[in-house]
Amino acid sequence: MKKDEFIERLKCNKLIAAVKEEKHIEKAINKNLSGVFLLTGNIGVIKRYVDFYRSHDMFVFVHIEKIGGISFDKEGLEFVANYVKPDGVITTKNNLIKIAKKFDILTIQRCFMIDTDALKKTIEISKEAQPDFIELMPALMPDVIYEFTKNAKELVISGGLIKTSEHMINALLSGAIAVSTGDPKLWDINISKMLEEVAQWKNRK
Repeated sequence: MKKDEFIERLKCNKLIAAVKEEKHIEKAINKNLSGVFLLTGNIGVIKRYVDFYRSHDMFVFVHIEKIGGISFDKEGLEFVANYVKPDGVITTKNNLIKIAKKFDILTIQRCFMIDTDALKKTIEISKEAQPDFIELMPALMPDVIYEFTKNAKELVISGGLIKTSEHMINALLSGAIAVSTGDPKLWDINISKMLEEVAQWKNRK
């Protein structure tokens, strides 16, 4: 299954590039990345972007609400699934998660943790919509990541406001399976190797 394959890729390479600008498209071709979240483009170019990453054997996810000209409904998702053909989609809308699952593509629900009510609502949404993955934002909240992973079965990807490798490590140590960042300067970091070194250091203490 494609989900199992992506999980295995995440276990080896725990960093995902969130591509927000066209000029960064080619910069995301990197052996330390498990995949790409596309947050740029429009209906006229998005297939070309997806094909580019697929040709480099990278998992690619399209953020539905960030792509100009694509409607946030069944027809829009059908177009993405059958014509654009990414590995999956990202959305903040749980009704789109339910629709996307019918088209046999992976689903990531992006959720913003602004307070404890948002955390509770996200746990409820995950049980109702059952996305393949949850992206919790911002990443600078290890306690919230830990709390969510205790109370939900979905694997967590965390992103937002990441500026250093320490931010990424803290999110991973708190239970996230991977982190996403839109900062191209961080895409070259082998965060999986760093995580192993941190774990070894903790075990020696």
